[in-house]
Amino acid sequence: MIYLVEDDNSIRELVIYTLQSTGLEAAGFACGKDFWGGMKAELPSLILLDIMLPDEDGLTILKKIRNTVETAKIPVIMLTAKGTEYDKVVGLDSGADDYIPKPFGMMELVSRVKAVLRRTEPEQKTRLYEIGPIKVNVIRHTVHVNGEPVNLTYKEFELLCYLMENEGIVLSRDQLLSKIWGYDFDGETRTVDVHIRTLRQKLGIGGNYIETIRGVGYKIEEI
Repeated sequence: MIYLVEDDNSIRELVIYTLQSTGLEAAGFACGKDFWGGMKAELPSLILLDIMLPDEDGLTILKKIRNTVETAKIPVIMLTAKGTEYDKVVGLDSGADDYIPKPFGMMELVSRVKAVLRRTEPEQKTRLYEIGPIKVNVIRHTVHVNGEPVNLTYKEFELLCYLMENEGIVLSRDQLLSKIWGYDFDGETRTVDVHIRTLRQKLGIGGNYIETIRGVGYKIEEI
C-alpha cells in the first residue's frame, strides 16, 4: 500500500489513479490529520508526501515518521513545488528517500516510486555494527563512541551504516550519493564530502576510522 498526502484534489486523484493503473495499491489523504488516521489503520510500504499542507506541513510529518520506531523505516518521497537545492537538502537530511519537484510526469513518478521501493527493501545482514570504538544499533537508531551517545542526522546515520556494512571496502562518492541520496539526486559530490566531514566531527575519535581514499571516495575499517 502506498499513501499519498496531497491537498490538491486533482493531483491526488490523478496520482492515485496512475499508481493503481500500474498495479500498485494506493490511498490518498488531503491533510495530516486524515493521514495519521490512515496510519493507525494500516502502515504503508511507501509514503508520497507534499510539503505544503493545510494543517501540518510535510517536513513536520516526516520528522514524526522518522522519530517513531514503527514507522522509521518506511520510505518517503517528498512532492513539492519548491525546487531549490536548499529545499532538497533539508528534505533529504530530514529523512526523505527521494524528492520530486512539481510539476512531474506520472510515468516518472511511478518509476521513482518503484526505484525507491527496490532500494529500500530489507538488505541489512545484521542490525548491529561495531568498528573500533563505534557501535551502531540499526533497529534502535543509536550510535555510541566509547559508550557515549552520538546524535546524527538521518542521512549521517544512513551514511555511517552503509560504510560499516561495507567495512574495508572503498566506496566512491558516486556510490554513496546514489545509495544514500537516491539514484537521481542532482546535487554535486561535495554533498558527500560535507556529510563525511560533519560525521567525523560528531564521531570524535571514531571519525579517525573513516579513511579518505584520494581521488576515489571513502572506507571505514579497524585501524
